[in-house]
Amino acid sequence: MNAQAVTISGIFLRLYYMATAVFLVLDYSLGINVRLASLEAFPVWRAIYYVFCFACLSLIWWRPSLSRWVGTIESLFTLVLLIVTMGVRVMTYSDTILQTGEGFIRSEEMINFILTGGVVWIAYIRGSLAIQNELRGKN
Repeated sequence: MNAQAVTISGIFLRLYYMATAVFLVLDYSLGINVRLASLEAFPVWRAIYYVFCFACLSLIWWRPSLSRWVGTIESLFTLVLLIVTMGVRVMTYSDTILQTGEGFIRSEEMINFILTGGVVWIAYIRGSLAIQNELRGKN
């Protein structure tokens, strides 16, 4: 077994991906979307995101040495998805939204956007720097 699998960050990453099952149950059975609230309006993308998280978990169990790469790529994917889905909602107001008042971004979504965006940005930057050091042989 690789030493990467027993590091604090490796354990945290596994727990994060294992928590996907909890987030999935909260989302689909109770209607509480914690992981990515900006995907609320995009059910297909939300399902794809959950499948992607389970695939990441499977990959780091199968190849613990890839944990750093998987976490960094997933962070980038999540960040891009978060920005695009929030951007689409901010830039595409329709007459229905303006007439009914429904469909505007809620405060919970903004808080989720700021918190999730901040966390995945930090994870991406830390992962990128670690990968750069690894490739340079500074591990």
